[in-house]
Amino acid sequence: MRRLSTSQRLQLAVTTLLASLAVAALKSISTSSSPWDLQAFGGVAQHVSHWRWGVLDGGSGHCFPAGHASTGFAFIGGFFVFRGSPQVSRRWLACALIAGLLFGLGQQVRGAHFMSHTLWSGWGCFSVAWATGHLWGRSGPLRRAAV
Repeated sequence: MRRLSTSQRLQLAVTTLLASLAVAALKSISTSSSPWDLQAFGGVAQHVSHWRWGVLDGGSGHCFPAGHASTGFAFIGGFFVFRGSPQVSRRWLACALIAGLLFGLGQQVRGAHFMSHTLWSGWGCFSVAWATGHLWGRSGPLRRAAV
């Protein structure tokens, strides 16, 4: 971490924050309920696809995508920050993916999420990290100030 420039450190912090906020924003508008809320597992909610936005299932909602998993996945951005060092970059990515999957599996064991919730959190965090890394590398705020 000491070898990172100020811009790279800022990129890592911003990417992690944006990925976390993206998942939180999706959760706030999601009407999908946890598995433990579904009738099939002893709850009161009906199964409704989490892609049917705005359709209520009768449960508490706000379960999709997986927030705990996004805690690990949010750090995927380090893959793009460390891309100048492929070995470090791959290790960082592996750690972020393992952390996200472990947090997601922990919630699945409790009945709080389906695997799809975890995987979509990972995909969302990766997408945010990719977009941020792409924009930062091309026209990041500190790069523009340096030019």
